[in-house]
Amino acid sequence: MIHRLEVDCRLGYQVNDTSEFIVQVQAAQHPWQRIVSEQLQIGTITPHLFTDVSGLNRLIRFTAPAGEFEVFYRAVVEVNMPTPDQHAREYEVAELPAEVLHYLLPSRYCESDLMGAMARRTFGDLPRGWVRVQAICDWIHQHISYEIGSSQATTTARDVLANRAGVCRDFAHLGITLCRALNIPARFVFGHVEFPDPPPDFHALFEAYIGGQWMLFDPTKMVDLGTIVRIGTGVDATDVAFATMYGDVQMTYMKPLVRDYVEGQPTEFAEIGCYIGEDKPPN
Repeated sequence: MIHRLEVDCRLGYQVNDTSEFIVQVQAAQHPWQRIVSEQLQIGTITPHLFTDVSGLNRLIRFTAPAGEFEVFYRAVVEVNMPTPDQHAREYEVAELPAEVLHYLLPSRYCESDLMGAMARRTFGDLPRGWVRVQAICDWIHQHISYEIGSSQATTTARDVLANRAGVCRDFAHLGITLCRALNIPARFVFGHVEFPDPPPDFHALFEAYIGGQWMLFDPTKMVDLGTIVRIGTGVDATDVAFATMYGDVQMTYMKPLVRDYVEGQPTEFAEIGCYIGEDKPPN
């Protein structure tokens, strides 16, 4: 089923001294989605747009002078995710294509080399393939509490397992780690999504390489996978931060909003969002 979605993403910043930015909020060029239209504006700044070395992620680079400004991105995107093949099998390592092998390795947030025993003990006897990856997601959903504020930027998959709490980013990292510990290539995905309740946010999930293709999984079970507007794909969250700043900068608000696109519907979104350090939207 094709979903046509409208994205309205606004990021506000206070820059105290000239700073460098790399921002990733644009819908990805991906076989599962088609960008119908898009608009990007960063105050009066002219950004440099480029694709990273993986070819998977579209990035925005610019220099911001001191003062306030907003990154504004709006797009209409058609998402057409294929139906998951529940009979997809796991490949032996010798069968894997060379380009996916690095998604087997441990990484900054996914210490798969230290969690092999737990992964094999918990999931080693299950049928291999889609069923086992889905069982990993079910286990995370049942044993890890979704708690905003329970983790921070340095939290790894082992921390999440020990604390038994996290947010979508942490759920994805744990899923990736358990897959890699079982020799299933896995990678981090984040995107725009319509959440049923505010505050809105970006959403993180993961893909596993099974059946000769990448298949999407969401251990939080919070959203319909067919309504994810993909932004970034990487080894873990280090590859796909929505904003990286080099300088004296404070984010003042974040409003990544998504809704079903309706022809002729007014384009203004409701004024809701996450405001940082303020009780109301900035002027």
